Amino acid sequence: MTVIYTDRDVSLHHQADGLSVRGDVDVTSAAALAAEGSRWLVSQLPAAVSFDFSDVATPRNVALSVLLQWLRTCHQQHIDVTAIALSAPLERLAGLAELDALIKSPDEKPVH
Repeated sequence: MTVIYTDRDVSLHHQADGLSVRGDVDVTSAAALAAEGSRWLVSQLPAAVSFDFSDVATPRNVALSVLLQWLRTCHQQHIDVTAIALSAPLERLAGLAELDALIKSPDEKPVH
């Protein structure tokens, strides 16, 4: 596991199958975290990736915003997202924001 980014209480790691976030994603760190993760995705261009937010204990909208930015980057770069793991508090927040279907099936294409 390689540390890609760290700032105060949050860190971004590259692991065998993708990216993991640990700590407390707040308004101050979210933009840099999203940018560093997107930069890694574009520079590495993996065929597939997973995102692990299971070590993010504090549920904040900005953590989900980071995830959505990475999903957009994956869509633009044609990277398959194989799995997304969220901590229980983030799962509840995603459900309230009605993002749970997107997170459970990140590569499902919309029906037209």
